[in-house]
Amino acid sequence: MARILVTGASGYVGAALIPKLTAGGHAVRAFARDPARVTVATDEIVTGDAVTGVGLDAALDGIDVAYFLIHSMETAGTGGADAFADRDRRAAELFAQAAQRAGVRRIVYLGGLVPPQRAASPHLASRLEVEEALLHATPEALALRASIVIGARSRSFRFLVRLVERLPVLALPAWRDHRTRPIDGRDVLAFLVAGATSEAVDGPLSLDVAGPDEVSYGALIDRIRDGLLVGRPQIRLGFSLTPVASRVAAAIAGEDHALIGPLMEGLDGDLLPRDDRAADLLGVRLHSLDAAIERALREWESTEELRAR
Repeated sequence: MARILVTGASGYVGAALIPKLTAGGHAVRAFARDPARVTVATDEIVTGDAVTGVGLDAALDGIDVAYFLIHSMETAGTGGADAFADRDRRAAELFAQAAQRAGVRRIVYLGGLVPPQRAASPHLASRLEVEEALLHATPEALALRASIVIGARSRSFRFLVRLVERLPVLALPAWRDHRTRPIDGRDVLAFLVAGATSEAVDGPLSLDVAGPDEVSYGALIDRIRDGLLVGRPQIRLGFSLTPVASRVAAAIAGEDHALIGPLMEGLDGDLLPRDDRAADLLGVRLHSLDAAIERALREWESTEELRAR
């Protein structure tokens, strides 16, 4: 049994991860700015703010494994890419320092895939910067890089579903032909759970975690359309105009442009894993993309209506 800290406990991944760690016999402590937003049962909740460092020493005291699932794009704030990058950098540095003071054995971090042959978008560059700050903070550290996560509470997946729901015709910019490998949210959780205790992590380790199906973004939208059982013809545009398109898309989907803008900037090229060794190293069996989409839509419908179905 490990003593585990989960930051971002009120978010999509953190809230889903805690019950699985508890079921595995671990003692789980949550870290949150607002304890009232932590809706899952946990052994203890410590109140604090990683960006200021408040509460970190108390949260990490006696901890073996600490999950860093904090992302400033998901919090209130203004100032664009530089602002969230500054907040995330500061949070990662303060967390790394506090983990070292507490003698934490392992940090597990979930970030994003990084394009190998082109400049990363500000969002993805920030994810990589956070990874680098955390990777050498403890004797063992694991960074997992994922593309689009397919899950009922995944903000990127929900954004795509809302676009398919609300647009009778899908006008797809030039980035529609770029490729990625979306991953089932269940598989992300399996990687995170395995990462807590796996003997494969015997020092700093960075792994790409990706689903088995490589698709273009246009094909991914088609798969979601098929899962919703709706007809949505596509118009193939010859340009991207991402700054303008992201504002329009955010408004249509009812999402905050502060989140959608940086995410769409990352679509301007392929986002593919460096290799496929993660599944074997951590013992995770991967779900197909169609199975992931169907499961996510079914889970979504269990709590709220999908107008398109």
